Amino acid sequence: MMGTIVTFDFYGEARDLDSRLEEATRLLHDADETFSLWKSQSLMSQWRRGELAVQPIELKEVLDRCDIVRAQTDGWFDPWSLPGGVDPTGFVKGWAAQRACDVFRDLPLRGVIVNAAGDIAAWGHDDDGERFRAGIVSPQQTQAIAHTVWLDAALATSGSYLRGNHLFNPKGRHFGTKAASASVTGPDLAVADAFATALVCGGEPVLDLVSAVEGYEGLLHHFDGRVQHSSGFALIEN
Repeated sequence: MMGTIVTFDFYGEARDLDSRLEEATRLLHDADETFSLWKSQSLMSQWRRGELAVQPIELKEVLDRCDIVRAQTDGWFDPWSLPGGVDPTGFVKGWAAQRACDVFRDLPLRGVIVNAAGDIAAWGHDDDGERFRAGIVSPQQTQAIAHTVWLDAALATSGSYLRGNHLFNPKGRHFGTKAASASVTGPDLAVADAFATALVCGGEPVLDLVSAVEGYEGLLHHFDGRVQHSSGFALIEN
């Protein structure tokens, strides 16, 4: 999906698991075919070129939700600000992975984890009945885990430490971030993914905006190594 490797981990057994996995995989591929800007004939690419008379329902759903997040983050997440035209990639990856995770919710499984290149949607618990845990990579030492958190639903991390300055600052109108990385937890990976992008681009002022939205908490890794997080961020003490 849009150049992202997605993995599934299942806890417990269910008779219809294979067919549901096929459905989840189809949703991921459909998202890629619809929103990928690397594909000239995707609906998103056609929309940006002005070739569609009516906005397809899939685009409307995603862009309407992006508009809500834009307001919640005071414009620090803004797909309409990017050079070249609207680009909802910062929302879509989490949106697609969340939809894939939700496919399994009515099965008699103990839990599911869907990992889209480090952005994670999950529900349930492991085979021992324990809450899931997830690691946050150190932006200074990318082979090391800086923090471990409780994973009850979604965890998204955004930063430039692996891919360089690919994140666009919508208010400064340039590529670059105000922090080394940002992580956000919450009930929905699409929103957490977009919030993490806003947080790493906007830095400390956005931390209060994120935590003001019910269920969401944020953590910032500053370039100088300092770490800040909202009071409800579910860190596990080492």
